[in-house]
Amino acid sequence: MRRQSIAAMLRGGDRRSIGKSNHIAKLVLSDPKRFPELVECLWNKDPIVRMRAADAAEKVTVARPELLNPHRQELLGLLAEAEQIELRWHLALLVPRLPLSGPEREHAAAALRRYFEDRSSIVKTFALQGLADLARQDSSLREPLRRTLEETLRTGTAAMKARARKLLKELQN
Repeated sequence: MRRQSIAAMLRGGDRRSIGKSNHIAKLVLSDPKRFPELVECLWNKDPIVRMRAADAAEKVTVARPELLNPHRQELLGLLAEAEQIELRWHLALLVPRLPLSGPEREHAAAALRRYFEDRSSIVKTFALQGLADLARQDSSLREPLRRTLEETLRTGTAAMKARARKLLKELQN
């Protein structure tokens, strides 16, 4: 019996549903050799598959961030190039989980700062979180982050302001 592809399991429905992404996350956690197949779905031609693959990958890597390591260069490239809102907000959380060199961290931070130009406040909020996660690894990113968070407290949406308050508190500890 042939096993079903991850892309096939993620297809169908609409963007308001995560479909089987929770099931896929459990599947990949139980069979990590399928993680590359899940990552490949981030480039699928179907935006629903891309969105759900990003959701599942984000859930998997909370528990197993090391699974991202072989995909570092591709994910850094996708972080900079992605235009789909749902993909961007998950990438903002995924990429900081990678062990990045200084130049790679700066590349990721620059891409996340560009996310502040997105029309989605969710993308902007997760970009704040991603920058904070990068700043935990690189002290040179902390002061620019602090300024960004203070600006967000003045100009952001309610969700962005709440996240900025939380991150500022963490930054000061």
